[in-house]
Amino acid sequence: MASDPGWQDPLAGVPLLSTRHVTAGERWIFSAGFNVDPGLNSTGRIDSEVADLRRLAESGARVAVLSHQGSHRDGTATALDHVAGHLSRRLGRPVRYVAENASDAAVRAAEALAPGELAVFGNTRHHAGEERGDADLARRFALLGDRVAVGGFSKAHRAHASNTGVLRLLPGHAAESLVTEVRFLAPWARRDDGVFRAAVLGGRKPEKTLVGLVHAMRTCDLVVPGGVVLNTLLRARGHELGASDAGSRPDACLDAVRGVLAGPARARLHVPRTVWAAPVDGQRIVGAARPVAVADGVPVGHAVVDFELEPWAAESLAGAERAVLAGTPSRYLDGQVRSARAILSALSGSTDRTLLLGGDTVAELPWAGPVSTGGGSALQLLATGTCAVLDALRENTRRTAADGSDPADDNVMDGVHT
Repeated sequence: MASDPGWQDPLAGVPLLSTRHVTAGERWIFSAGFNVDPGLNSTGRIDSEVADLRRLAESGARVAVLSHQGSHRDGTATALDHVAGHLSRRLGRPVRYVAENASDAAVRAAEALAPGELAVFGNTRHHAGEERGDADLARRFALLGDRVAVGGFSKAHRAHASNTGVLRLLPGHAAESLVTEVRFLAPWARRDDGVFRAAVLGGRKPEKTLVGLVHAMRTCDLVVPGGVVLNTLLRARGHELGASDAGSRPDACLDAVRGVLAGPARARLHVPRTVWAAPVDGQRIVGAARPVAVADGVPVGHAVVDFELEPWAAESLAGAERAVLAGTPSRYLDGQVRSARAILSALSGSTDRTLLLGGDTVAELPWAGPVSTGGGSALQLLATGTCAVLDALRENTRRTAADGSDPADDNVMDGVHT
């Protein structure tokens, strides 16, 4: 098969922490993606950063860890003391917890760190400006260190204050967890002639529509929408959907789907003839689901919770040479398993050629094949060959070179002294 002549290494021009000599006393900010609940039910996103944190500590660096959990928008952001405790156990050394991150007290705590000492600072999403990429908040974060190691591939697609924001202010390097995920996904981002590609897109996050569906319809041969992606598609086609979940950015997603339906597409789009609808109170299922013909519409007070996979789509999935499943297609944890089981069954013969994306997807669905917990980051990388953090790291290097300085040396960038 001929390789895609337009494909480029996503890590080209990205400075790597693994090649950076670290000396005792250096002040580092480690921008992580520890979006892990206080129950520590799945610690993979913490564990993936342990090797780099250990190397920094053993080299005598003073490390301020910035991370997030939950969201400011819906009030789910929690304290991160559970992360500090888990890291202490994994590293075999005390890891302090500092509840603040942008105050004068947080800066003093970071300055007081001893060589080899690490501290987890407060949840960055306690600030509304984090997810907006607020420049003033980024400037406060940047006072916690002199250089940045960027991990947290799960948020690499987001231009937030604690990752791309601080990279506009301080010299930065890609941590090994970020590099490992990008290298793992790079072959999936290639476009080889004659390869039949399929994408299953579910869940409720808007990037599954805004990035996943828009991209997949141009580059894949088959697209199977589920979850909010399917609900948005059915709305765009004029079907009544009762109280079905519209997601967090319904207008933007609806506009994107209408654009997809109106424009040229490579993929064949699976639109089920039958969905399963259940009575709901808000989004809580309060009664038994039943099959509903899409053409008849979903009754008032009911929501789509699953769908029937058409036989032709199951056959096409079974023959796919590359398949990506991003987002659970149904309300699987609520016992609505029809479409998910049909899709996984169709893909079961090609587990080495099927990739599951996203923390929730990987946690919810039974799957023994390749996985990436990146979710939106993986979708953006597959769609564009890059993501926001990689672009910021490349720009960081160009800016440093333009200043005539070495990224390994102390710098002054955009007014933040390092």
